[in-house]
Amino acid sequence: MIRKAKLQDVKQIQALINFFAKQDLMLPRSLNELYENLRDFWVCVENRQIIGCVALHVSWEDLAEIKSLAVKKNKQGRGIGSQLIKMCINEAKELGIKKIFALTFRPRIFKKFGFKKTQHSSLPHKIWAECINCPKFPNCQEIALVKKI
Repeated sequence: MIRKAKLQDVKQIQALINFFAKQDLMLPRSLNELYENLRDFWVCVENRQIIGCVALHVSWEDLAEIKSLAVKKNKQGRGIGSQLIKMCINEAKELGIKKIFALTFRPRIFKKFGFKKTQHSSLPHKIWAECINCPKFPNCQEIALVKKI
């Protein structure tokens, strides 16, 4: 079942995200950051366990980012990531967002939804606030993708 995240989900969301962050596949998230941005998150729940998560973060008047997409290793390949992305795209449409972007090491799933590769420099400087704290900055290897809605 996919639903908006709740307060009691935060520690499981963090564990899921940070599992992949330890493998350098995504950025880690602190509990503080997750609580502050809880309303951005969608989760997939199975047997009271968070098996997937994603966030849609509004960056500007016409721009939002899909971030922190993660699905437990043993649950991958079942379409959960695709369902989570669909929830973000639908929410962006409801909010009136014109463009969605993602920074990822795995662009294939986003390309299935019409995201197109773009240069990092084409994205507004405001979105790089998080990146400054990343140990890989400024040599980011993530691929920037954008989708017009």
